[in-house]
Amino acid sequence: MKIPPEITYRNVDKSDAIDTLVHEKIAKLEHICNYINSCHIAIEKIHERPRSGSPYRVRIDLTVPPGHELAAEKNPGEGIQYQPLDAVIRETFDAMRQQLAKLTQLQRASEQANRYEEAQENTAFVTKLFREDGYGFLKTLDGREIYFHHNSVLHHDFDRLEIGTGVHFSQEEGEEGPQASTVKIVDKPGVRAGKSSETLIEPPLDWQE
Repeated sequence: MKIPPEITYRNVDKSDAIDTLVHEKIAKLEHICNYINSCHIAIEKIHERPRSGSPYRVRIDLTVPPGHELAAEKNPGEGIQYQPLDAVIRETFDAMRQQLAKLTQLQRASEQANRYEEAQENTAFVTKLFREDGYGFLKTLDGREIYFHHNSVLHHDFDRLEIGTGVHFSQEEGEEGPQASTVKIVDKPGVRAGKSSETLIEPPLDWQE
């Protein structure tokens, strides 16, 4: 956590047991999301003998990058009458944990989708090869044709290229339009991209050997 947790008590005697419980619960939140920016916890006693619910109010406020603000609160009048403070704290942290877990899952799913889109954009297959002239063309997975020059092929691997070789590449604007740079051989269509990888590079739907 970038900023140490801020815990405030109002009309409540701070005890070692309550302080330990709160810090244990904070640690569990950090286990779910290890990039929390800030955490503020307010623990209050509102009523001595409320007509219903607990006399305690507990509120948790979190900030999570890039700009999310989460809040969970347990108020007097909710739950079991005279519910002890530790139980109110647990319920409030449980509510926050559910919110934080949902947000983290959404963020991870978004990151995976972005990485997949980047991989789709930067993966292609050699479709035309003019070896004597030192250039060729790639076909991306979304059907675009990209020119490349032998100087753009990494590790001096231009002579290893064949029709159908799978590559990763970066795109830049050339004098006559988009062209591929930093072309790196991956593998033939449908073959594993290296011994340590479990990801298969799938050829375009209209691909034919």
